[in-house]
Amino acid sequence: NTIVCNTAISACSKCSEWHKASQLFNRMALSMVESSFVTLNAMITASAMGDDWENALWLFGKIAGSKWELDVITFNASISACETGSEWEKASQLSSMMAQRKVGSDVITLNALISACEKGGKWEKGLQFLAEAVSNKLESNSITFNATISACAKACEWERALQNLCLMAQTKVRT
Repeated sequence: NTIVCNTAISACSKCSEWHKASQLFNRMALSMVESSFVTLNAMITASAMGDDWENALWLFGKIAGSKWELDVITFNASISACETGSEWEKASQLSSMMAQRKVGSDVITLNALISACEKGGKWEKGLQFLAEAVSNKLESNSITFNATISACAKACEWERALQNLCLMAQTKVRT
């Protein structure tokens, strides 16, 4: 049934067995087992872990066009998938959609956005997301700052990396 399949898909995802999660998802459809919101979120996460951002965004679109409400888990998993594909623009669009739909973001959203910018070579955009989060007093953590510092380092922006290290200390984020 759906609950058993959801549990199995989530387990496969957590064990980095995204191919098996995908096979199970396809078998669900063939066996006429109805997928749920939880199924689709689990598959978005599995796709993100398998570097299959395109499938994750396809599944996101399936949820967006359904009776189900998009939530922070759906958005975070989709933004994380964009991160694995270095698709910073798509991650940014998803973030904007979150705001439009009044879905609250969290530190996972912020980290995935900044990491997508880092992997896409857009260190300035990552710093912009961090600055907005700090000014809005949103939670950040060492992962947030590590991603921005790494993005600056890759761009040979060592002064900006040091500024972020100082900002990290000012916001009392533990290393």
